Amino acid sequence: MSLPGYTEGAQVIRVARETEQVDSINGVIYAQWKGTRSVRQMQMSLLVPRTNDLKPAIVYFPGGGFTTAEHDKYIEMRMALAQAGFVVAAVEYRTVPSKFPAPLEDAKAAVRYLREHAGEYGIDASRIGALGDSAGGYVAQLLGTTNGEKRFDKGVFLDKSSDVQAVVTLYGLSDLSNIGAGFPPNIQAVHESPAVTEALLVNGPAFAGFAGASIQSVPERARDASPMGHLGGKKPPFLIFHGSADNHVSPVQSAQLYRGLISGGNKAEYILVEGAGHGELVWFQKPIIDRVVNWYRQTLGAPVRGKGQGADSNANL
Repeated sequence: MSLPGYTEGAQVIRVARETEQVDSINGVIYAQWKGTRSVRQMQMSLLVPRTNDLKPAIVYFPGGGFTTAEHDKYIEMRMALAQAGFVVAAVEYRTVPSKFPAPLEDAKAAVRYLREHAGEYGIDASRIGALGDSAGGYVAQLLGTTNGEKRFDKGVFLDKSSDVQAVVTLYGLSDLSNIGAGFPPNIQAVHESPAVTEALLVNGPAFAGFAGASIQSVPERARDASPMGHLGGKKPPFLIFHGSADNHVSPVQSAQLYRGLISGGNKAEYILVEGAGHGELVWFQKPIIDRVVNWYRQTLGAPVRGKGQGADSNANL
């Protein structure tokens, strides 16, 4: 054999080039919020397929009960989307003690950032989808249902649209006032407490002369802070997942969102996963991930070959 490097005993194999590389770009600052004595920089992590295709983008918002936004989680879903040709941006957003509309302002700022830098990452700015689980599902839902509501656009790149063209939500929250719907009385009591996180998100914590307030005590504010309060007008397509055994966020949350979208003449699919709980391993399995990837492919379309920015020729050096 005349191959360079061959020696007797070497095992010679040939590998087909069937997949593209994916670059991970972490610590990207997409927005910063200035206070009286501080500046908070908001981060996102990007997965960018190394192709010269014009790629749809997915913005992922992590769950965390309104108290954390650990955006580098759910790598299984994010990597599957990146390997399918999507740019995937995992986004940190403000949580309690920050109050609504801080998470939504962050979400819209992240979308505008991606549109501003679309050429840099090979993104098709006309095709951006939202994805979230649990509290992140709530953020993704709000992002989709508030398309066109400019009052939530704050910060920079305000000449860019923050609208999204598709939404996937997994066991998300659609109405902050009835998260425990259908649960036993002891769970209902938790969601009536001024200390529960949805109450803190809308009302803030007890402090000075304010004793705190339940979410049920402020129905108009709760409605405005909920996706169900923004169902008027045309909405992007939704794919909604929930587990029938979810004992943290009632499946009623997803059922009522689905009914509200359909009754408004919008496109929506609702998948109830029998026996699945909140955030458990079911949601990391291939049938769920494949369903999400294929739905985005059908809804946003595939990457457009050869129409994006080329990969850096020195990237492997």
